[in-house]
Amino acid sequence: MKRTPHFSFYVATVLLAVGSSSVAAADDGSGPLGVTTVAAPTTQAARVGALFAGGRHFCTASVVHSPRHDLIVTAAHCLDGDLDDDLVFVPGYRNGRAPYGRWKIERRYLPDGWAKGEDEDSDVAFAAVAERGDREGVEDVVGANRFVTGVATGATAVTVTGYPSSRDVPISCTNKPVAHSRTQQRIDCPDFTGGTSGSPWVNGDGQVVGVLGGHEEGGATADISYSVVLGAEAASLYRDASN
Repeated sequence: MKRTPHFSFYVATVLLAVGSSSVAAADDGSGPLGVTTVAAPTTQAARVGALFAGGRHFCTASVVHSPRHDLIVTAAHCLDGDLDDDLVFVPGYRNGRAPYGRWKIERRYLPDGWAKGEDEDSDVAFAAVAERGDREGVEDVVGANRFVTGVATGATAVTVTGYPSSRDVPISCTNKPVAHSRTQQRIDCPDFTGGTSGSPWVNGDGQVVGVLGGHEEGGATADISYSVVLGAEAASLYRDASN
């Protein structure tokens, strides 16, 4: 389970139906595969942030494109249950600083499969964050990746970026996912410990094609992580959250 363990949260939930490294090929991203490093402070990394409650970060989320420019995606197990009123998303968080502000979460969107039975094949969720005073959305500040469903597992390498709860900087790793089952995909990347649940899997086209979670709520070990294969349920939930 790759959210911070033994951490309680309090507020109302909104539910909606709905190995060895090698050099990557040019279309799979740059650098070695399967190696985890501290993520550089790039434009792409700024779209990924830490979820905070009670003054501590416990999960990861990222900005995805939406008509209102206010939407983030994470794992459903990061947003279920009771959550604090001070639940916020901090994009680009690094060493105690919030270079792009702190964005209060206003609404949460969880799929029926998770809300009714915590189905590991439904471990994806969205949240809308509040605008700033000048009606500026988080996407206007840091940009956004596109949320895409129906992409074949392992079609290209993806970069996973997330925030271990034990660190105040994001880590990143690029590798090719492989199928774990028909509904779950996995990636071999070391050191993705508690707090990295919700980390986006972003391909070279800037598309979110996975979200760290799913099987074992993201994985029982630090070196293997999972994601739901994003399909019809995730697409429907995205439409509801966007509209």
